[in-house]
Parts: sequence; C-alpha cells; structure tokens
Amino acid sequence: MVLLEEPIKEVKTLRNYIGGEWVDSQGKIRDVVSPATCKVIARVPISIPSEFDAAVKAANEAFPDWRRTPPVARARCLFRLKELMEQNFEELSRIQTMEHGKTIDESRGETRRGIENVEVATGIPSLMMGYNLEDIASDIDEYLIRQPIGVFGIIGPFNFPFMVPLWFAPYAVATGNCIVLKPSSEDPISQCKIAELTEEAGFPPGVWNVVNGDRTVVTAMLAHPDIKGVCFVGSTPVGKLIYSKCGETGKRVIAQAGAKNFILMMPDANLEKTLAACMTSFYGNAGQRCLAGGNLVVVGEGLSENESNRLYEKIMKFYVNTASSIRVGNGLDDTVQMGPLRDKGKKENVARYIEKGVEEGAKLMLDGRNIRLVGNWPHDCFLNPSVFTYATPDMTICKEEIFGPVTSIMRARNLDEAIDMIHASPFGNSAAMFTSNGKWARDFQYRVKCGNIGINIGIVAPMAFFPFSGMKDSFFGVLHGQGQETIRFFTESKVVIQRWL
Repeated sequence: MVLLEEPIKEVKTLRNYIGGEWVDSQGKIRDVVSPATCKVIARVPISIPSEFDAAVKAANEAFPDWRRTPPVARARCLFRLKELMEQNFEELSRIQTMEHGKTIDESRGETRRGIENVEVATGIPSLMMGYNLEDIASDIDEYLIRQPIGVFGIIGPFNFPFMVPLWFAPYAVATGNCIVLKPSSEDPISQCKIAELTEEAGFPPGVWNVVNGDRTVVTAMLAHPDIKGVCFVGSTPVGKLIYSKCGETGKRVIAQAGAKNFILMMPDANLEKTLAACMTSFYGNAGQRCLAGGNLVVVGEGLSENESNRLYEKIMKFYVNTASSIRVGNGLDDTVQMGPLRDKGKKENVARYIEKGVEEGAKLMLDGRNIRLVGNWPHDCFLNPSVFTYATPDMTICKEEIFGPVTSIMRARNLDEAIDMIHASPFGNSAAMFTSNGKWARDFQYRVKCGNIGINIGIVAPMAFFPFSGMKDSFFGVLHGQGQETIRFFTESKVVIQRWL
C-alpha cells in the first residue's frame, strides 16, 4: 500500500488577508472538497462587497509608501518570498494536489513555474528602467520613466490555483503597485498559504491582500473606482465580460481565456516520442488547462490515399493503446499519472461531451467513463482517458473546449487543410506540430494564428521571462501575463522633456 503524505491534517477555516491582518468574513461559508477523496479539507468564505472595499482601502493606503520604496528594496521582499517558497516547496505542492486533484509531479511543476515568476520579478531594478536621449533639440533632454499606477485586482482560476496568480502578482508589487487577489473558491488554500509567506517575507501591510469569494467579489472588483486594472484567466465567456466591463470603467485588463488546441502529426514525425508528448498534453492535469491538446490531426502531406490510411490506422491504434495504460488515481500517489477532475459537476460535463461525440458519429475507441483506478477511491470526480477517432471539424467535440481528458483524432490531406482547420476555430491559444521537416515547421509557425506555437513540443508553456500569449477568443487585451509585458501593463510611461536656462 502506498503511503500518501497529506499536509492538510484537519479542516482549515480560511480567512481574508486585508491590510496585513487575517480577518474573518461575514459571508457564507463553502466547503472545499478534495476531489480524490471527497473529504472536506477546508471552509472558505464567500466574502461580501464591503470586505472587498476594505481590502481596496487598505491597498490604497499602502500604495504611496510602497511606490516610494526603492525598487531594490521591493526586490528584497521578493527574494525573501522566493526563498520561503523554496523552503516550503513540497508542502505547497501537496496542498495543490489535495485541493485540486492533479498529480504530485504536476503540482511540483506548477510550484516551480510559480516560483520562476517571483524570480524574474526580482530583476525589477533593470526591468523597470526607462530610457532617455540627450539633446533632442538644442539644450533639451527627454526621458521616459515607468511609474506604478495604484491598486490592481487579480482573479485566479481553479485549474492552476498556485501558479496563475503569480503570472501577475509578483510583477504588480515589484513595480510598486498593491494588489487585491481573489483565488478560486474551489481551491483557495494555496493562495492563502502564499499570503502567509508574503507576511513572513516582510511585505508591508496592505501591499498584498487576499479576499476569498465568488462572482460577487469579481463584480465589486470590476465596478470599484480605485481598481486601476484587472488580471484574469478563465473561460472565454467570462473573459469577454471582464474585458467589456473594464472598458466601460477605463480599467486596464489582461483577460486570458479559453482554447481548443490543435496538434499536428506530420508523416515524418517520430511516432513514439510524439505520442509520449501527446499523453502529457491531452491528459496532463486531467485535460483541465488552456494549453491542453484538444484535436490531434494526422496530416498526410505527400502521401497517397492508401499510405495516408495506413498511417492513420497505425497512429490510432498506438494512441489508444498508450492512453489506455495511463494510471489514474489519487495524485498524492507517486505512481499515478492522472488525477481526478476538480469536482463532480466538471466530470459530468465532460461525460456529456463524450456522449455528444458518440451521437454525432465519432468512433469512441476508448471510453473514459469506464473507471479504472489505482487504489480504492470514490468515483465521484474520476474519469479515465477517452479517445475518439474518425472525428471531423464540424463535430461539437472538435469545436468546443471540453476541459477534460478527451482526444479527438482527425485527418487532413495536407498542411494547408490542417491549418484551415485551426483557423476555422474561434480560439487562438496554442498549436503544435511534430515533424523533422524544417520547411513544414517554418511554414506552420509563420502562418498559424495562435499566440503560442510549438514545434515538437506538446505543451507550449512559455517560461516566466516570455509572455503567455494568445489570440482571437483566447485573449482579450493588449499586453499578456508574465515577463516584460506585465511590467508595461503595471506601469504608466511618463515622458519628461526638460531644458535648463
């Protein structure tokens, strides 16, 4: 029997972190349930608007002193936060697995990516530099200075509860702004833990605030006159709404939204290595990520019809056999390769898509509704991998974001047809190609209208010093999360032109 080390030993009662103090909420209390065990591990408040107002007030009061704090001093707080995260690395990772369900290896990867954003933000003395030119005219010099703006709101998603808010928060505070962060009410524990570490790292009261809640808090954030901008990652319908509301009130916005990602397998791709990458792409995080593979397209470029048919049959059988061997269970078990969906409702939604695919005529070669688990766990939130073959672009399972462990294997006669499939989708988050042909790869990256492009990469996840891009209905705004683009988002460019007589 595998011993599962659980960092949460008893039910935690979460509070809001406002102005450097942990404050009880007057809102309703909701259970946080671990999806693998169906046990309550925490109770989270659904805060009321006045509590969000109190957090904004605390942040506003902290802002003048924090913006006057030298960037090197702000960076030292981030250095201390990074070190504390390293010291608590395994606990932070296991908390994510308990509250979300993903495997411990996936949680460790998420923790590392989150820490990397803090690490990049420590370079703020260089990242925030402006520029200047002497003698733009006779005896006149001109400067550009980057200045913080005020208080920003951050809305965290359920699928990466630890990492995604760190695409924004470290850069916001590094540049001299203050934040009010709303974690997902489904898995808020890791963000509350981060707030504890910011306090230990020496951030002044009011700089980093956490208000738990649901859409009531989001509505208050979008309407509040002292919130200068909002950062969001989530579904496309909500992203569009947030983008619209921020436009109405003149707020800056980064709204990174939904996806339906295509992975192209060219005839010359290394089959074994490609399918190994596809397993991680389609089934990692139980398919609950905006970079997950959605449609696998087998491209018959340069092949006869018979050759193309044989290639498709070969890939289909190999894929189904590989997916059927994925070990599903409690993510704290190191031998498990895929955990549960976040909750029962999400599982049921994915099951409806599977049924829809069958109704529309795709061939269900592997039915994930037949539950096979490592260990004796409740089946409430679990699915196994599913694989559809002979899927076509007009099918619902090939058009809509399923957000679950489902692969649709499609066919394209050539690269032009495959790219047309990608462009017919309203989404533009990521697309990947597996090939050994440089011409095909260059053509693909040049032509495809997606923000993140992978060549022989299954999960096109940018490092912290590059922006997390997106196009079409996968992104609303101008500047993206992570890296230098967030520095520009969280600062205003002030131009100074001066002459001394």
